[in-house]
Amino acid sequence: MELIIVESPTKSKTIQNFLGKEYKVLSSFGHVRDLPKSELGVDVENGFAPKYVIPPKARKTIKALKGEAKNAASVILACDEDREGEAIAWHISEVLNLNGEKPYQRIAFHEITKSAIEEALKNPRRLNMDLVDAQQTRRILDRIVGYKLSPFLWKKIARGLSAGRVQSVAVRLVVEREREIESFIPQEYWSIQALLQKTGFPEFKAGLAKKDGKKIDRLEIKSEKEAEEILKDLEGAEYEVESAEKKEVKRNPLPPFATSAMQQEAWKKFHFPARLTMSLAQQLYENGLITYHRTDSLNVAESALFEAKEFIKEKYGENFWSFRKFKTKSKGAQEAHEAIRPSYPKKDPGRTEVEKKLNKNQFKLYDLIWRRFIASQMKEALFISSAADISAGNFSFRAAGTTLKFEGFLKVYPMAFEESSLPDLEKGDKLNLLKLERSQHFTQPAPRYTEASLIKALEENEIGRPSTYAPILSTVQDRNYIEKDERRRFKPTEIGTVVNDLLVEHFPEVVDLKFTAQMEKDLDKIAQSQMDKIDVLREFYGPFEKNLAEKYEKVSKKTFTEKPTERKCPECGSPLLIRLGRFGKFYACSNFPKCKYTDSFEKSSFNMKCPKCLKGEIREKRTKRKKIFYGCSNWPDCDFATWDKPTGELCKKCGSPMIETKKGEIKCSNKKCGIKE
Repeated sequence: MELIIVESPTKSKTIQNFLGKEYKVLSSFGHVRDLPKSELGVDVENGFAPKYVIPPKARKTIKALKGEAKNAASVILACDEDREGEAIAWHISEVLNLNGEKPYQRIAFHEITKSAIEEALKNPRRLNMDLVDAQQTRRILDRIVGYKLSPFLWKKIARGLSAGRVQSVAVRLVVEREREIESFIPQEYWSIQALLQKTGFPEFKAGLAKKDGKKIDRLEIKSEKEAEEILKDLEGAEYEVESAEKKEVKRNPLPPFATSAMQQEAWKKFHFPARLTMSLAQQLYENGLITYHRTDSLNVAESALFEAKEFIKEKYGENFWSFRKFKTKSKGAQEAHEAIRPSYPKKDPGRTEVEKKLNKNQFKLYDLIWRRFIASQMKEALFISSAADISAGNFSFRAAGTTLKFEGFLKVYPMAFEESSLPDLEKGDKLNLLKLERSQHFTQPAPRYTEASLIKALEENEIGRPSTYAPILSTVQDRNYIEKDERRRFKPTEIGTVVNDLLVEHFPEVVDLKFTAQMEKDLDKIAQSQMDKIDVLREFYGPFEKNLAEKYEKVSKKTFTEKPTERKCPECGSPLLIRLGRFGKFYACSNFPKCKYTDSFEKSSFNMKCPKCLKGEIREKRTKRKKIFYGCSNWPDCDFATWDKPTGELCKKCGSPMIETKKGEIKCSNKKCGIKE
């Protein structure tokens, strides 16, 4: 018997179904070793050697794997082929002593299909220690920043705070965007449109574009008075077509998904948080329905391209197929060799056998991945673009229209476009003015980041890699550094802003976008055997440690204005104050340290009545361990509590409040309704 070890129990079951009795497939349930929680666990004086320990939850699994490995003819490590997967495989080999007497093989594949597994078994390799070194370097860097910088934050701001090497950069982006919004001064401007008609044809709109042959800037008309003056100048003007053109415009399909694009699109279409998207993708991958989901590559296997070609020709006709290959834009695309695509392109999501295997959210994501891939191998969409310049005295108007001629890939992957048509216009045509309108506008600041736009910003700044985007967003929210507003957009919390400002001022290298991006490139070079991990760690640690020691001496503890309240301390009767701590504001006794009474600071309600007592309102609260939950304002008379967060919006079907579950699902709080977004 040969033993195959993977990370996930679901993955092990899927692979076992493809193989005979001569193989036994078991799961390590993730990492089997990690750095200790109670100490730094890195010997910075001796080559940054990590001290690995076996977590208590992994001990039972290790014991079982050792027993099976002892009786196996050989051990095959089949963890994912990225840095994290390679590191898990290496840790397993170390724990089971596979580098000693027991032989091992390392296999890798990008889809869990029978053919892919069989092919991988024919082509085993050794562990890629360059990938392992890159993962260890990242882990050690993050441990150094977290374990060295967090105590500094405890001393200078408040106990319990944490700092992360990459997470702090994400917080900085959100804080800086919020300050842009706060400092933004709206600028008034006006636009002018003419409603015109060619005799015998439908009416259409044209916008003011030029004066005396010179283009009018969008913000040029700054007041109602200026707009009125233009309207007066246009009185009695004759409207005549100066020029008209029609041309065919092509719109090409998008490439199949890489990880970040999948996360962004899942948010835009379904409001799936990145954490939920990655969880669903993991389930689809382990069940053999999609290829590996942590990738920044756009390559596609020739066999999959052939299947897509056959499917498109059979389903939609030969004129809908077009062979396409896409180039990966990311210079450091090393994590995997394929884009995210369906393992079996011919498995149309509409077919019942696929739908029956999946729950609602799994099906949504699979359908999105399948459509994106199939569309990438289809003909471009064709549009007829019409445009006309129309003179009116010394002014000129511009009219434009677009109509769909051939839907191409849009048949499978619909995308928003505004279709509007112009009548057949020719130079010299006289037009009738039906109406002249002026409209007031104001410039708008850049919007707050959403899950999709923050991931895009991280990717554009080369911060993180495909496997890290979801954990970054989850971590900074769990630490209460950023939160979502009523429109599900990110805004910084008070404590998040304070922590960011301190790091920006005193540890600029930790939160500098270019520095962090360069560190990612260095990690890629380690993975490609182009840099030594010790050199990278030493170059970072020396200046960081020196600066940290200096800041302990120079930086004074941050103090915050304490706000008095009318509430009295239930233990000693002293007035309660509102203070700022790790999880934001909280009530504390003014008689501290003699009296150490504290209480949670309840945030305003979410426009949701308590479903139990029907009198109180649901408010944000915290457990003794500072975990957020939502409970009735009438506590202790009413003990209703839930982990589900009210979104502040009402269900469009039944009017009940909408909630966001811990898994990131948005659904109606009325269980009888069942509406989900």
